[in-house]
Amino acid sequence: MNEQGTNVLEQYDLEVLRTGRGRGAVLCETNDGLKLLKECRAPAGRIEAEARCKEALSDTLRLDGYVRNREGSLISVDEEEIPYTLRNWFDGRECSTREEREMAEAVRLLARFHRAAQRLPEEWTSGLGRAPVLRNVFDRHNRELRRARTYIRNTVQKSEFELCVIRSYERFYAQAERAFFLLQKMEDVPAEHLCHGEFTQHHVLMDRDGAALVDFSRAGLGVQVSDLYLFLRKMMEKNDWSRELGEKLLAAYEEVRPLTKTERRYLYLLFLYPEKYWKQINYYYNANKAWIPGRNIGKLTALEEQFDAREDFLAWLDRETG
Repeated sequence: MNEQGTNVLEQYDLEVLRTGRGRGAVLCETNDGLKLLKECRAPAGRIEAEARCKEALSDTLRLDGYVRNREGSLISVDEEEIPYTLRNWFDGRECSTREEREMAEAVRLLARFHRAAQRLPEEWTSGLGRAPVLRNVFDRHNRELRRARTYIRNTVQKSEFELCVIRSYERFYAQAERAFFLLQKMEDVPAEHLCHGEFTQHHVLMDRDGAALVDFSRAGLGVQVSDLYLFLRKMMEKNDWSRELGEKLLAAYEEVRPLTKTERRYLYLLFLYPEKYWKQINYYYNANKAWIPGRNIGKLTALEEQFDAREDFLAWLDRETG
């Protein structure tokens, strides 16, 4: 074993059979199944809080729980003083963004996680932090959009990207303003339950035993429907905002955990806000404007091309939640 950091494996009661490089980590085949060794950048207190929550949820969910070393610690330090964690892993592949069956299985897994997480004591989950207030996020993003538009308007020689922004800005910004306005009028949604924080296809692994949920590095207290929004948005973007797909995935989630009327309205406002459009504009404004990668222009163009299909889905969701 000559992979960087693998010397820390000697601190565990495991027989390591072979190792291989994974995405930013080392996959380890051991006598106790597959493990993932990864450099740890989080504070020890957060890792302990995450481990405690995962252990409590592991009776009903397949999660990448932590492995303690011989000293009982979740963090092991190598000879160069670099900290690592070891997690149980799954010999599977990422959830498909084309197979409806797998996407539905993923949202049902998310619903089971959300339902079980609501029973966790707050003293366990509070150590994971809390998501920012959505009103503040929308307000900040809108100010950033306006600032970028003013800059582009004052630019004499406009690039292809900047011309795309001028062409598309008004209708996307109108959605951003409306989402902020409606959010201010609605009642608060309790942000008190554990959320995964980055529930995408990359963090749902499929194997012969079903779906497993991994990588809780962004987990924290928040509004759980935010997890559902992120996954649905990713899937919708990759499937040309198929309203039929969106309906089926939302129904699959609610088979396990029905949403309240307020949660459904909150979900609509998350979708209404043009988050990906804001991301492209914000990246441009804070980057080197002398050279804008072609892929960024392509992403902006794709958002324009999908606008009508996205509007159709939003109209359906508005009727369902209004």
